Amino acid sequence: QVQLVESGGGSVQAGGSLRLTCTASKYHVASYGMAWFRQAPGKEREWVVVKYGRPMYAESVEGRFTASTDDAENIWYLEMNSLQPEATAMYYCAKSPARWDGQSHCRLRSDEYDDWGQGTQVTVSS
Repeated sequence: QVQLVESGGGSVQAGGSLRLTCTASKYHVASYGMAWFRQAPGKEREWVVVKYGRPMYAESVEGRFTASTDDAENIWYLEMNSLQPEATAMYYCAKSPARWDGQSHCRLRSDEYDDWGQGTQVTVSS
């Protein structure tokens, strides 16, 4: 069973930073399309960053969030800086069903990912 485990969430004040970690077991994060999504209470799940080769960021986080991988440790990170209250949400990492084919893809829907972590809560207070 493929598993993704997120950690690193917490409560910060506006302007603060957090680094989320998504640890994968049984496959290499570099071999698949990966994504971070978030879901705030009462709202739909939305994409934050997707990676097929190079990360692509949602406009709302561009320039403040940075995604990266540690291929040796099989970890998918999300560094979040200058956090604002509207970033408050449960954050999920997700994996694409197929191995990455070396092409850039724009897969932004949650139903395009088949494996999800349990989520980690991020709360930003003003």
